[in-house]
Amino acid sequence: MKVELRKTFQFEAAHLLPHLPKAHKCRRLHGHSFKAEVAIAGDCDPLLGWLMDYADINEAFKPLWEKLDHRYLNDIRGLENPTSENVAAWIWKHLKPRLPQLTEIVVAETCTARCVYRGE
Repeated sequence: MKVELRKTFQFEAAHLLPHLPKAHKCRRLHGHSFKAEVAIAGDCDPLLGWLMDYADINEAFKPLWEKLDHRYLNDIRGLENPTSENVAAWIWKHLKPRLPQLTEIVVAETCTARCVYRGE
């Protein structure tokens, strides 16, 4: 049985987008209550009845959460231009080695704006 699991993480962070015109509101320092959704897919283990323990997803994401939560994203290596797109790709790059079954990262910076990233 093929299944997909999704786990959502929340982090609070500040950023600015340095390449925008100076008059653009996102060029100014501001913050978001970000949500990052991690999706993995694969075959369900017939004995256990699951693809993976959600606790394993939590454990894989924890070091990233610690780098992101209550931080200034522009100070994080690789996130000097922390758009939602770049945050999603950064999470993918750091999470894929820990979760080989990773298929998608969704980063929402507001309740109505989000980016979906499915790897390279």
